[in-house]
This record gives sequence, C-alpha cells and structure tokens, in this order.
Amino acid sequence: MAGGRTDEAAGEHEAAVVAAALALAAEEGWEQVRLSAIAERTGLPLVLIADRFRDVDAVANAWFGEARRAVFAVPFESIAGHGADVRLAIVMEAWLDHLQPFRTVAVDILETKLHPSHAHHWVPLVFDLSRLVHDFLDVARVPGRPPLRPAQEIALTGITLATLRDWAADETVDAATTKARLRRRLARAGALAERLCRGMSAERPRPGASAERPWRGAS
Repeated sequence: MAGGRTDEAAGEHEAAVVAAALALAAEEGWEQVRLSAIAERTGLPLVLIADRFRDVDAVANAWFGEARRAVFAVPFESIAGHGADVRLAIVMEAWLDHLQPFRTVAVDILETKLHPSHAHHWVPLVFDLSRLVHDFLDVARVPGRPPLRPAQEIALTGITLATLRDWAADETVDAATTKARLRRRLARAGALAERLCRGMSAERPRPGASAERPWRGAS
C-alpha cells in the first residue's frame, strides 16, 4: 500500500515538474528553463527534482513520453474500418494534439536539441524518431514484412519530418493545415506503394496467407 502511494506521489511530482517547465518555457523560452526555476514554481525540493530528472532535457523527454502514451491510448474503435493511410493519420494526429497546446515550446525544444553545440542530443533524437515511426505503424495496425517494412518506415519518417516542419509554422486552429497536408501525403504514399507492390508477385505469399496490402489495407 505504501509503495502504491509512493508511486502515485512520484507521478504527481513528475506531472507538476513537466507542467511548470512548459509554463516557464511559454513565458521565457526553453533555453531559460532551469531545474531551480521549476523547483521555485512548484514548491518541490530541488534535490527531489534532480533525483528524478538529470537536466531539463530529461523533463522535455518526459513530456514527449506523454505524447507517446497519447498515441497508444488511441481507441481501436476510432481507427477500425479505415484504410491504413487514414488509420495512420488518426494516430499521428493524436500525437500532434497532445503537443499542440505548447506547440511553440515543442518547436523551441527541438531547435535546442538540434543546436550545433548540443551534438550529444543528436543520436538519441534519431533513435527517438525511429521509435516514434514504429509506434505509429504499430498502433495504426499497418502490416509489413521485409522488404516492405523498411520502405514503409523510410517513407513514414519522411512524412513525419515534413509534418513537423509544417506544424512548426502552422498558426491555424488545431493545426488544421498541417493535418490536411499530412492526410494528403499519406494518401499519396499509399497509392504509390500499392502501384509499386502490384508487381511484387515475385514475392511469393506464404501458403494460406492472404496477399499483403502494402499501406492502405483495411484493418
């Protein structure tokens, strides 16, 4: 019982730290956020925050972790019956929606991570992007086996980066312009994949397996 209360308190503290960091960044910019300022804003002991977060980048990663959980929280009922391009759009939009209230802060964080003096963030950022793309494909139930899967991952990585570029400058309500472009890109990618894979009859299906639709298959 005591362990449960401890875990609950730790979760509350983490949420408070993330919320305070976002509020401070919205006021002063991400590069001005310090663990000490978060401690002053939350009233939590600085040592407690430092025990949980090695630096403010770890706080940023905790927020992006919340956005990842929002992806996995997408109800299956909301994507069932749609083609894979629409399923992907719904899943990716859930990620954007979680970040949207602090869009400018998210952009500020990413620009800080990519700063030439922060090369130690670059490799983890590449792996984070790769995992995010895998998450999108997983939650959207997009089938794919080699050699198809790597092509899907490369295509979706490009679409994700293009979407982030659009989103960074998108002032429309709920990122409507970004989402419309995302859906068009996914639809085009799906149509292209189907055309390319029609000629993949050289790829012999396993006995008893149905032909795999590369991108736009129904769930």
